[in-house]
Amino acid sequence: MNSKFIWLILMAIHVTVGTALAQTADNSNPSPLKFPVPKGISNQLFYLQRDPNINTIICELNVDAAGNVNRKEPVHVYWLRYSEDGKKAELNYIQRKFAYGVQTRELGKDYYELKFVSRKEQPLYLQRSAEDNKFHVYINVNKKKIILERIFLRIQGGSFWLPDVKYVELKGVDANTKAAVIERIKV
Repeated sequence: MNSKFIWLILMAIHVTVGTALAQTADNSNPSPLKFPVPKGISNQLFYLQRDPNINTIICELNVDAAGNVNRKEPVHVYWLRYSEDGKKAELNYIQRKFAYGVQTRELGKDYYELKFVSRKEQPLYLQRSAEDNKFHVYINVNKKKIILERIFLRIQGGSFWLPDVKYVELKGVDANTKAAVIERIKV
């Protein structure tokens, strides 16, 4: 995958998440693809899907054999290549360094700031929840603290170098009310 294409996609995530305004649910313009939901990943934090194919980026808690978080690299980011029978594949160099790689900074015990290498201005936060004692990734959108489950980019047309991103959809749970949240931001 071309680095400029990846950068454009992640730029769309940053622009829309970083400047999101409250929007009502919008079910228009769905993708013609049927995306699988990743299953059986015990330490999955969230996943990212986008047109034009069903391959999925997984962001998983990186733990050792004893279950301790790797403090230097708390998140492992990789592909589930559903178009290749669900094969797991590591990010290549360009993807890791310019697009989907995640930089982390430890802020405290069991608390990390995460930033995609391509969009350092929009932080995510990895933190152990006092409620269920599990790690979750949080993002602040529209004055809500959301436990992130999925990011989806709807791409319709454009070119390899300049895709036409119609919207970014964030799916998760409101950390305060526990209500399901879907924020769709038109680009």
